[in-house]
Amino acid sequence: MNNESPLLQVDQLSFSYGDLRALEGVRFELHPGEVLGLLGPNGAGKTTLVHCCTGRLKPAAGQVRHRQGDPANPAVRRSMGVAPQGGALYDGLSAREQVELFAGLQGLRGREKDAAAREALAFVGLQEKADKRAETLSGGMRQRLNLAMAVVHKPPLLFLDEPTVGVDAQSRNALLDGIEALRRKGHGILYTTHYMPEAERLCDRVGIIDRGRLLELDSVPALLEAHGGDPLVIQETEGREIRHSSADPLLTLDELRRQGAQGRFRVEYPGLEQVFLRCTGHEIQEEA
Repeated sequence: MNNESPLLQVDQLSFSYGDLRALEGVRFELHPGEVLGLLGPNGAGKTTLVHCCTGRLKPAAGQVRHRQGDPANPAVRRSMGVAPQGGALYDGLSAREQVELFAGLQGLRGREKDAAAREALAFVGLQEKADKRAETLSGGMRQRLNLAMAVVHKPPLLFLDEPTVGVDAQSRNALLDGIEALRRKGHGILYTTHYMPEAERLCDRVGIIDRGRLLELDSVPALLEAHGGDPLVIQETEGREIRHSSADPLLTLDELRRQGAQGRFRVEYPGLEQVFLRCTGHEIQEEA
């Protein structure tokens, strides 16, 4: 774990929409150079948590502290970048104008602003689309532009809320590559997603969030060891599958062969899907 003081501290955070408890007792820290993932379905409380952490919502209980102070303070907000779910684009503006606008809102002026906008567009691979209006860009390009707007002022702390929802494979890979580059540069990133492979690829630690509660928070290997369960040896025979749970798949395969078992065999190792299921008692079911 990074020994620097945390960029973000969340302590016993709770929030309600009327009688609906959206968050309850959430607690974690985020450090420089770390991607902390929040894995959960729609309605789990991920976006509400981001809004509380960025000062858009006031917690009902608990506390959110940035290294620079209270996120509700406009000066502190300049130390963060936010890529909200669904994006925040003005369709009539070009990609360059979008990024320059946000650079200006963060206090950049003149040549510094122009240079920062060019660098941000190049970072997400949109320099050739700089003069295209946002309404003409594909969904994936719009999400990449959204990321450029979040990073244009080089904030130490980033909040990325489901940044790859609805994007094509090429743009998804470009976004993930960009996020990995930001981590290498020392940015701290809070990343919400319901995609297991993204969390496994990107995140130094993953929090399992469901119905407003942070149930587990640890590295992917630690979560798999604690909650993943044993690998499965899958036997495909006569149009059906027989599953053999095994702590030693090779030993199980040898034993099945000695017994004369027929068919094709493969081994499935546990992933975050199994962790989520064991922690919550249900799979992630996304809305259509």
